Amino acid sequence: MKNALKIMLSLLLAPAVAAACSSAPTIYMKGFVAYQAGDYATALRQWRPLAEQGVAVAQYNLGLMYSKGNGVAQDDTQALAWWRKAAAQGDAQAQLTLGLMRYNGRGIAQDDAKAVEWWRKAAEQGEAAAQFNLGVMHYHGWGVEQDHAQAVEWYRLAAAHGLGRAQYNLGVRYGLGYGVVQSDTESYIWLSLAAAQGDKKALASADSVGGRLAPAELAAAQQEATRRWREIEARKRQNP
Repeated sequence: MKNALKIMLSLLLAPAVAAACSSAPTIYMKGFVAYQAGDYATALRQWRPLAEQGVAVAQYNLGLMYSKGNGVAQDDTQALAWWRKAAAQGDAQAQLTLGLMRYNGRGIAQDDAKAVEWWRKAAEQGEAAAQFNLGVMHYHGWGVEQDHAQAVEWYRLAAAHGLGRAQYNLGVRYGLGYGVVQSDTESYIWLSLAAAQGDKKALASADSVGGRLAPAELAAAQQEATRRWREIEARKRQNP
């Protein structure tokens, strides 16, 4: 049975620093600060003109306001319309969100295949949540042919961005040999990375897998986990 909680849900405000809005950063930031403070009327007043001018991040945020009913009457149809405009310009957050709406059938007909299409667009731009979602869809065969190897590859991309749930799933796949050659060492490394983010289930699983490794193997795996953690953190700092 499908479980929406397996999918990464994302209805988040677009970032404060928006390169796509470089022509009007002050206006955008006024809207951002107002929204964060709960002053939705001011946010709407700042963002609507930008959205109408074709600024993708403002279009996305306007869709968010309609989706949540912040400063406007809640209206999924309007939300979808603004998100489509942003997605058409390549906004990954809008593409991720449209996939979520399709997956849940909110404001639009439920369609797993369409959700996969939107998530693939976002994933190819490096959107980690979309990469994770594609891993889930390929693993279960929802909206796409079931393919454990493809699921692993999408999880790997999301895990490399530091997504704990992807790291956990990747560790489990290595432990079981689903879509990848079974490896207790790789399983331990990825589970340890997820555990470092506070995932108690990952911590318990890492301890279990670590118990199957020889002392020298365990020490090497711990060293490699530390190296990958540093690499991921460095990547995050370069691409916040």
